[in-house]
Amino acid sequence: MSSGEPTRDDVVKKPDVDEKKDASDPADGEELRFTPEEEEALVKESDTLKQEANALFASKEYQDAINRYDDAINSCPKYLHYPRAVIYSNIAACHIQLEDWKEAIKSASDSLKALEKLEQNDPRLQHDGKEDGEEKAKKEGDDVEEEIISHGASRAAPAPESVNQEVKKLEANIQRIRCKALMRRARGRTEAGGWHNLAGAEEDCKALAAKPESLAPADLRVVQKQLRELPPRVKAAQEKEMGEMWGKLKDLGNGILKPFGLSTNNFQMVKDENTGGYSMNFQPGGKSQ
Repeated sequence: MSSGEPTRDDVVKKPDVDEKKDASDPADGEELRFTPEEEEALVKESDTLKQEANALFASKEYQDAINRYDDAINSCPKYLHYPRAVIYSNIAACHIQLEDWKEAIKSASDSLKALEKLEQNDPRLQHDGKEDGEEKAKKEGDDVEEEIISHGASRAAPAPESVNQEVKKLEANIQRIRCKALMRRARGRTEAGGWHNLAGAEEDCKALAAKPESLAPADLRVVQKQLRELPPRVKAAQEKEMGEMWGKLKDLGNGILKPFGLSTNNFQMVKDENTGGYSMNFQPGGKSQ
């Protein structure tokens, strides 16, 4: 999967969030709400740190960028799911550049979880949401996101005629960040390898392929290529891991049976061709191992 170089022209205009009281477990910190003034100050601080991280990313100082993005996350209120999703996605981009696939997968997953929380908690997004062709999400490569706007700063009610436009803009931004996070997680999973990761990468690519209009042509080609190449890799990884698992189980069984002069060779699984089921046959002539 491609990761690309960052650009600075993909600007988040309006990270709107739910204004209602969050009813989640207080232990996760999301129930705490700040005053508009406190929130605005925190978001301003988070945005400043994020801009610094973006500059570090552009300078290819990826570890320093990660540290600064972490500071930005810590300054951003936990109930502001959209800007947090943006930052997590940017952190995933840094880990991809460092080829730290495990952390790239984790950060991309955190971004996707934040978007899910936003969609669950924002009442404006609780609708069937047929997508308007003119407002479909645009994919602008593997860039990092620029701007965080305070929920408090955007608290003033918009004119009635602009409400639908704002919701469509938010939905488009959500889809755009979701595509970035899915691309980055799929890249991380593909590179990390293993049955679980490769199967997950295939699922991510299927999700991306379901929204081709949200992808840049180059990314769509990558997704289509991966959907051709991943299935045999998934199958091969599955067979390899299953073989290793059975090998370990056999070794364990031999260790248990050895004191009795037996081994797993004394037991054979026989498939019933009529039912497809298996039965175990005991053969006393097998040699212990």
